[in-house]
Amino acid sequence: MKPDRQFTLNRYFFLWLCFLLLITVSCRNIPDSSISESAKNALSTYQVADGFKIELVASEPLISDPVDMEIDEYGRMYVVEMHGYPLDRSGTGKIILLADSNGDGVMDKRTVFAEGLELPNSIMRWKKGVLVTDAPNVLYLEDTNGDGKADVKDTLLTGFALTNPQHNVNNPVYGLDNWIYLAHQGSVSTQKYKEEFGDEGSEIVFPSSPGSPRLPKNANGLSVRFRPDQKQIEMMASNCQFGHTFDEWGHWFGCNNSNQGYQEVIANRYFERNPALPISDAVQDMSDHLNAPEVFPTTIHPDRQLLSGVGVMTSGSGLTAYLGGEFTAPYNENATFIAEPVYNLVHVDLLKESGTSFTSSRILEQKEFLSSTDAWARPVNFYVGPDGALYVLDYYRKVIESPEWMADDAVAAGGLYAGSDMGRIFRITPTNAKKAGWTKGLKLGDASDKELIENLANKNNWWRVNAQRLLVDRNDKKSIPGLIAMAKNTFSDVGRLHALWTLEGMNALDSPVLIEALKDPVAGIRENAIRLAELHLASAPQLVDALFSLQTDPDPKVRFQLLLTLGFVNTPQSVQTRTKLLFADINDKWVQIAALSAGAETSSLLNVVLERFRSEIPAYSSMVQRLTSTIGINGDAESIYPLIQKTTTTTDNINLKSRIAILEGLSTGLKNRKSPLMIPPNLQKRLVRTFFENNSSQIRNASYHVLKVRGISEETLKDQSIERALLIIKDTSQKADRRADAIDFLSLGDPSSYVPLLEKLLVPQEPSVVQLAAVRTLNLVPGTDVRQYIIGQWPELTPEIRDAAIETFLGKPERVTLLLTAMEQGLISPTSVSFWGSVGLMMQTDPTLRIRARAIFTRSQEEGKKVNEKYQKALELTGDPLHGRAVYAASCVICHQVRGEFGIAIGPDLGTVHNWTKEDIMANILDPNLSIAAGFDLWNVELNTGESIQGIIKSETPTAITLVNSGKTDRTINRQEIKSLTTVNVSAMPSGLEKNIDQQQMADLLSFLRQN
Repeated sequence: MKPDRQFTLNRYFFLWLCFLLLITVSCRNIPDSSISESAKNALSTYQVADGFKIELVASEPLISDPVDMEIDEYGRMYVVEMHGYPLDRSGTGKIILLADSNGDGVMDKRTVFAEGLELPNSIMRWKKGVLVTDAPNVLYLEDTNGDGKADVKDTLLTGFALTNPQHNVNNPVYGLDNWIYLAHQGSVSTQKYKEEFGDEGSEIVFPSSPGSPRLPKNANGLSVRFRPDQKQIEMMASNCQFGHTFDEWGHWFGCNNSNQGYQEVIANRYFERNPALPISDAVQDMSDHLNAPEVFPTTIHPDRQLLSGVGVMTSGSGLTAYLGGEFTAPYNENATFIAEPVYNLVHVDLLKESGTSFTSSRILEQKEFLSSTDAWARPVNFYVGPDGALYVLDYYRKVIESPEWMADDAVAAGGLYAGSDMGRIFRITPTNAKKAGWTKGLKLGDASDKELIENLANKNNWWRVNAQRLLVDRNDKKSIPGLIAMAKNTFSDVGRLHALWTLEGMNALDSPVLIEALKDPVAGIRENAIRLAELHLASAPQLVDALFSLQTDPDPKVRFQLLLTLGFVNTPQSVQTRTKLLFADINDKWVQIAALSAGAETSSLLNVVLERFRSEIPAYSSMVQRLTSTIGINGDAESIYPLIQKTTTTTDNINLKSRIAILEGLSTGLKNRKSPLMIPPNLQKRLVRTFFENNSSQIRNASYHVLKVRGISEETLKDQSIERALLIIKDTSQKADRRADAIDFLSLGDPSSYVPLLEKLLVPQEPSVVQLAAVRTLNLVPGTDVRQYIIGQWPELTPEIRDAAIETFLGKPERVTLLLTAMEQGLISPTSVSFWGSVGLMMQTDPTLRIRARAIFTRSQEEGKKVNEKYQKALELTGDPLHGRAVYAASCVICHQVRGEFGIAIGPDLGTVHNWTKEDIMANILDPNLSIAAGFDLWNVELNTGESIQGIIKSETPTAITLVNSGKTDRTINRQEIKSLTTVNVSAMPSGLEKNIDQQQMADLLSFLRQN
């Protein structure tokens, strides 16, 4: 018995000891060592703007890998630790509670609130717990027994893609409108780490409520807003990478790697009421100093892992509007802060009103708000605290770039997790600011409703938004009189604003209060009052008359919101008011889109626009084209046929530009109809006559485009028209554009019948427009004979014609095989194929063809080394920047600009490469596939028709995307047309540039780029 008893005692002692150790680990109070020596020295590496000071609030060993924080209404500080970045999914993520035990403003006590999380990245206070984003989930964690540890873990939402950690769902924000907003974007395809990050998401659902609303797979790559209690969830009209923010009036702003700020101008609910509207863009870029602005780091020994976005913002994150009320001007006047971890700095801009949207300008020239000389300093996110301070979360890592976009040798060198045991949180305040008082505790959570209502007028948004959240959560009807009084007060604009939305959140906003708010002297409140009225139009129709009174409001944002809201009111007076609002600001594209989003009375609106049409103002043509495109999609014969007749009647006094816009809009709409609409023979004859008899190439093309949708049904008319086109083609005295139009017209017949004629046109003696038209028409001829002829003619084709000729090979395996064989046999040089042509070949669905194409157009690592060695001499040569400009014009201008000019803005702006070494620039030029920056990756879009298109996604909405492809017109594609959408995993910058320029030209190009 004694040995057993001894064993039991030893076991109890052991368990007791483990318990003490557990307490020690999970709840550490270590004031003497809460800051490491390294962290203490960190402040000396930072430079902050004049008038501000920086203090260290928390660091290792107390915390490590911080990516987000939250201070709740009791002054408890939560910190998200994401240890797993970049590749570890073993569940190392934690939520930490920090406390300041001695009140000196520096955290010294750590409690592990939650652990075992995968890749948590953001947190928000909600109810009695917190929301945490940890893809694929949004979690709710709560401590019910007061021990500082979460004992409740519920999954509120699930289904988000678990993709590259830089792109997972993140940063829940409590909006002014009582919705919770989640930053989110599409899944990022991976080649290297498919097992870890190949999850593309599923339907996004409330898992505990099977019958509640749900979103499509991964929310179509768009940001999301939701209301947990009401089980409401919606997609936004835009996406965002990491970090989003609101200004004090509820305007939403997002960011991505290179773009430091854009506004979602039109919300998704307005697009949803008119799905036929072919608009792919809902956001306005705001920067007046490039979307990828030049940055000014102070890093002494930079450690770069990404060869993209050189010298410019390339990893923008954590966008935050400062609403703390304690900074001095201009930082307290719509300043936005964004972290740039690659360059170890924080950039600041100032938002300025610009019609329906904003512009943002630098506050500081040739310097940044905050920068560190330490290459491991990685500011990634911000928080504006109850003291009005700006808190900066420094992830502090050697490597911040994802291995997905790093060179293999850089990954193999190790160090991906160097610094994972470190991390800092800094506090930035005006130089005369006091210590943070909130660390001693706050009592907002225990405040009375009266005290909470008073805080709705606080100059610091932290107090306002938390007071609103608590009031809505309590939903005590006894607080309504006080809220109504606050909504009518005259001493605080923001107090009135938050009181209105708090009443709305409590379902207690009545019409008299709202009607009074519509008359408010402050434009921002009137704008919000319109949004609020929109929610009550069905139950309180008297609000509509009050809305009409704002149609001459002096503020453009108020008029714009009125136009959007009245789109839900389908009455003659509403249509009249919307028309008035449209013409008051018709030059603003967002006003046009807002008017079109209503979807109703499109024909009536078109008639009004045509009556007032002004050919010298392009906005009228774009408006007509958008309207007729919508009519082409949704309209019936009674609305479409008269438009064709009107535009093809020579006696009608209709403006030429409006005729072009009508026909082009109709052709787009008719092509995208779900149910085909035939064009009767009499209208076909009119279109044919217009094509042959009008002197304007634009009107000829527009007529042809309408005919092309359904063809010419009457055989006699078709035969006569084709013969007429053939006479024009053969008549070399005709203008080149008319001959080219006639060649395109042959597609309405059987192009196979005219192959000999078309092939004879592929000679240098013919104008390029004629050759291009011949290639387009030959592309319609089946089989391989035409393609064999093109291969034989290849030496005589100019680059422009070759680029078009490649299209004739794509789409059919036997044609691709013919082309690849010709290239392998040396009949066609791979260098004579444009980058976009090579992408089309390398994206073949047939794996054998894809492998052959990639073997032709890509080079091995050994070949890359040889190329780099060959060009080392260029680094020693003296370059001539003037000659370098010519090299740039010949080789780079199709994809890059220099400081917003001199080129096409597809890839990063090269105007700021001057602050990189020649070695780094040349390495990027010679092998762009060392890394592919998000935002510059290529996409392959396969349409339902079988057509494949490659390009960079320039913009997207829930209904459409726009692809940009050098040398071609931007292509907007309705999502219903898309069969598949995949990333190409090839850099948007082509390799092989060295085949076009010699070593001296490389030296000249480097000299040109480094002087700009």
